[in-house]
Amino acid sequence: MPQVLLRFMGIRSEHELGRSRRVAIIWVVISMAAAVFIGVVGRSVAGLDYLSNNDAENIFIDAATSYLPPILAGFACAGVLAAAISSSDSYLLISASAVSQNLYRGVFKKDATEKQVMWCSRITLVLITIVAMAIAWNSNSTIFGITSFAWAGFGAAFGPLMLLCLFWKRTTYQGAIAGMVAGGAMVFFWKLVLKPLGGMFGIYELLPAFIFSVLMIVVVSLCTAEPTHRSRRSSTKSSPARACSKQKTEKIGGDPARKPDTRRLCIKKTYP
Repeated sequence: MPQVLLRFMGIRSEHELGRSRRVAIIWVVISMAAAVFIGVVGRSVAGLDYLSNNDAENIFIDAATSYLPPILAGFACAGVLAAAISSSDSYLLISASAVSQNLYRGVFKKDATEKQVMWCSRITLVLITIVAMAIAWNSNSTIFGITSFAWAGFGAAFGPLMLLCLFWKRTTYQGAIAGMVAGGAMVFFWKLVLKPLGGMFGIYELLPAFIFSVLMIVVVSLCTAEPTHRSRRSSTKSSPARACSKQKTEKIGGDPARKPDTRRLCIKKTYP
């Protein structure tokens, strides 16, 4: 999820990544298992039956209002509303920030003022809200269908790129752009054009789009120049205190064998 990735990107220290990764995986397992458990209990134990997938998405609310006391049912429904609002405002803020900062100021108008960026963000919020309302107005659309289509776009556009950037050093900038565009476009093409044909084209659009994105990244990267500058981690890692003492020793021309007070030197260098 984009908001989860932003939390990882804004983490205070890289030493917290291990704990954050474990917490995220455990929470995802619990939440996904609970969602499946609610569906099984509502269908088999409570005996709730629905004629369409759109109505079936109300199984949690119907089960809560039918089998829980009014106070607990109110808390359960409020929890659903709170989760929906929390996710929606995160998606809106991320989308508005991406359009106003990364596209408007980063590409189209690099000298944009803060006021212009703010108005771009507001306009983006309004447009996204209108599109969301138009999608929700369709009675045949389901939350699960829209979510699966969105995740297919995420997975096909960014999944192959992240994997190849980590495990294939030959990946180039041109290949990355081609893979993202090709993967996202293939999701729409397969969903809207090929999937209605049925048969072998009835599979989930993420699989063919993922494969197509991988092929485009590999082909375009091989056809373009190999990247010359790569960020590699040094085999010899040194702590900030050691690096600070080394820099201070070289500056004053002292004896490397003589170890100065690294803590005092670093503090003096950081806070003059």
